[in-house]
Amino acid sequence: MTLEEFSAGEQKTERMDKVGDALEEVLSKALSQRTITVGVYEAAKLLNVDPDNVVLCLLAADEDDDRDVALQIHFTLIQAFCCENDINILRVSNPGRLAELLLLETDANPAASEGAEQPPDLHCVLVTNPHSSQWKDPALSQLICFCRESRYMDQWVPVINLPER
Repeated sequence: MTLEEFSAGEQKTERMDKVGDALEEVLSKALSQRTITVGVYEAAKLLNVDPDNVVLCLLAADEDDDRDVALQIHFTLIQAFCCENDINILRVSNPGRLAELLLLETDANPAASEGAEQPPDLHCVLVTNPHSSQWKDPALSQLICFCRESRYMDQWVPVINLPER
């Protein structure tokens, strides 16, 4: 490996870390503003009713999920719809970390999680844009730019890894 190749690899890793940090920030703000939709079925309903307000679609799957044919069909349909409607898409390769970010409220209350309720479906997460001010959010702008650059390189659904904390 040459020094140039090593340097390019380091820059790519650093860039992916920044994108992961930006995604964490966007998710944190979306949770606090209640502009997040979780679940494949709930996401499909929202995309059908109000696709113009969706600014980001996250598809989360691990190796086990990659063998789930039904889930892959849902992903394909959601990806096609998002591409058709100019919605930015990211694939998250570590759904466990995504769950940590999105389920902080449930973890804080152990009594609530003891019930027989099934855990929420985190395979698809949509971030909506209720106010035009969110477009000025630097973290969201960074994600949108990353998605656009990825599409220019024919990578329509870029895969990112959320940084562990």
